[in-house]
Amino acid sequence: MPQYVIERDIPGAARLLPDQLRGVSRKSCAVLDELGPDIQWHHSYVTGDRVYCVYSAPSEALILEHARRGGFPASRISEVAAVIGPATAD
Repeated sequence: MPQYVIERDIPGAARLLPDQLRGVSRKSCAVLDELGPDIQWHHSYVTGDRVYCVYSAPSEALILEHARRGGFPASRISEVAAVIGPATAD
């Protein structure tokens, strides 16, 4: 299944409190439950004014539907072409 990186422009994202992050996570999980097993959220990175999320889904359209239902911005969606790391150098 394709993987995607979703950039979400959220001003002040790095200043969100743990309870706020928990609330966002719960909302996301509730929408994922509604959409069924074809879409999976792996993890997210919270930075200054952005959140970068890694998902698996059969299409970009399903990623957009998750964002719409959850009320989350999906500023940019990029399909992952390859994953590399230190072991790739060996």
